Order: sequence, then structure tokens, then C-alpha cells
Amino acid sequence: RQPELSQSVFEFQLLGLDDVTKEQRFVLFFLTLLSYVVILFVNLTLIVTIVVEEKLHQPMYIFLCNLCTNSLYGTAAFYPKFLFDFFSKSPTISYSGCLLQAFVIYSYATTDFSVLVLMAYDRYLAICRPLDYHSVMTKKRIAVLVFLSKLVPLFCLSVLLIMTSTLELCDNHIQKLYCENWSVVKLSCSSITNNNIVGFIVIFFYLSHNLFILCSYVKVIKSALKSKEGRTKFTQTCVPHLLCLLNVTCALMFDLMYTRYGSASGLQSVKNFMAIQFLLVPPILNPIIYGLKLTQVRNSVFRLCRRQKKDLS
Repeated sequence: RQPELSQSVFEFQLLGLDDVTKEQRFVLFFLTLLSYVVILFVNLTLIVTIVVEEKLHQPMYIFLCNLCTNSLYGTAAFYPKFLFDFFSKSPTISYSGCLLQAFVIYSYATTDFSVLVLMAYDRYLAICRPLDYHSVMTKKRIAVLVFLSKLVPLFCLSVLLIMTSTLELCDNHIQKLYCENWSVVKLSCSSITNNNIVGFIVIFFYLSHNLFILCSYVKVIKSALKSKEGRTKFTQTCVPHLLCLLNVTCALMFDLMYTRYGSASGLQSVKNFMAIQFLLVPPILNPIIYGLKLTQVRNSVFRLCRRQKKDLS
């Protein structure tokens, strides 16, 4: 250990691309650029469709719009910097920039869980308590729920990163493509017990969201099986939601577990894939799953495209 380094860590070196050759960087740059363009396209398409089409100004679609907006927020903290790093022999990031990137990326991930909980609550009310639906899901309550779904993750990540910012660091090398809290914490010269405890509390808090969603779906399935209309509602709106939940949970858990317990001697390419999949798979698949599965959204997208084509001609 070299405690004296703690005073001179003003920037971090990102070592995730160290084993990538010049030719591989060229290919990966275009694949990454393509992925980011697809993310922007599918999410913006769904956002614009929901905003423009008045019939989609309903709680379910408002929450979906927030999910897509959150994807744009989170990926913006990773892709532009990552694309730039392909042209750098030794990618670096400032200390403050590192903490900011970690804050945005993981507040995006935790906000996804919060929004998925709201969507599960919405489906529970729509299928199990249809008579109470409009009296419960008022515009004011929707606004409050959306606000809290963003505020709570921001608070949790602020606590984690304020604690991280107080640590004295003995190194400035991060074995990833981007900054995240645990990679910085591991560089500490001092005890990280408190950071570890608070980190696990936040992880379990957000994993408990899954338990709430599963419990609500047990009731939804019981109610849906009682009528044909209930089964149709469940298939059209709940199945896409469950697929999105599975998608987000698996992608984030892979990253969290591999970051904390993955082998340091593993292939860097495997570690890179594990690290970025929650920034790649959910932002692309979530809008596509909803766009293809929800008839109302799908029809609205096609209608909007036809209208644009007609205007251009």
C-alpha cells in the first residue's frame, strides 16, 4: 500500500480496453455506435409516440415513457465517453467526472427498478381493483409517484458516493470500461466496512422491489384467471412488464456480483461484457418488448410513421 498516493489521485485510468488491439477497437467502435443509435431511436420513438398520442396519456404509458427517458439518461453517461475512449491509448477520467459517471449510471439502474414497481402497482389496480383505478391513479398521485421514483434513487446514490468521496485512495487504476462506486471503494487505503454495509443495504432495498412485484403479480394472476377480459389484459400488459423486470434484474445482478466477487484473472472481454450488459440489453429490449407487445403502442407508432411519411411526400 502507498498511502502517500491518496493526495495525488486527481484522475483515474480505465483499463478495460488495454487488451483490445487497434483493429478490434475499430470494429467495437462501430458496434458501440450502432448500439447507441438503436438505443436513441427506439426510446425516442416510444417517448414521442406517447407524448403526441393523447390516447396514450394514461398511467401505464406515462410510466413507460419515464422508463425510456431514464434509459436515455443512464446511457448518456456511458456511451459518448466510451466512444471517445476508443481513440485514446490510455483512457482516463477525472476524479469528479468518475464520481459523476458512477452516480448517473447507478441512479439510472435503481430508477429502473422504481419505475417497474410503479408499473406493477398500476397493473394490480387495473386488473384486481378496476372500479377503484381512476380514483386512485389521479394525475396528482401519478406525479408524486414519478417524482419519488426518481428522488429515492438519487438520495441512495448520493449517500453512497458522499461516503466514497471521503475515502483516501492508494491507487488510480480501475479495471473497467467506466467508473462505478465499488471499483473506486476497492482502491481505498482505509477500512471500507461502512461503505460495504451501506452498499448491501441499498442492493437489498432494490432487490426487495422484485419481491413486491412478484407478490402483486400473484394477486394479478389469480384475478386474471377469473375472466377472459382479465386474461387478455394480463397477456397484453403484464407479460411485457415481467419480461422487462427479468431483463433489468438479470443484467444488473450480473454486473453487481461480477464486480464484487468475479475472478480477477478472468478474460477482460468477458468482464467487459458483464459490466456493460445492463447499459446495452434493457435500453434496447424494453422499448421493443413494449412496442411490439402492447397493441395500442404498436398501432400508435405505425400511425405516427404513416403521418410523417405523408407529410414528407
